[in-house]
Amino acid sequence: MSLDQTTPFPGRPIGEQVVFDRRELSVILALYGRMVAAGEWRDYGISSLRELAVFAVFRRTAEHPLYRIEKRPKLRSKQGMYSVVAMDGQILKRGGDLKKVLRVLERKLIRAVD
Repeated sequence: MSLDQTTPFPGRPIGEQVVFDRRELSVILALYGRMVAAGEWRDYGISSLRELAVFAVFRRTAEHPLYRIEKRPKLRSKQGMYSVVAMDGQILKRGGDLKKVLRVLERKLIRAVD
């Protein structure tokens, strides 16, 4: 590896991590904003790993995440690459369309407002 080649983290090949793209983050953050406004969520964290990207939502910063929105591209042709996972590890919804998968959380927003 030459010194003139700039990499964010030397020794780690670029493109090795799974990340959410701008469109996906826009959809997720729109839901996040509605849930914050309803008082249900207060914090989030994003992780980019080799096999998956995770958007975790929290009621309080020091707690375990209430839900994890996961993107696993290797499951694209099987169950779908997006999933919503509850705090206990149960997969609430899985599919290939992020907006449809997130509807399981939007139903909780409707209940919270009533």
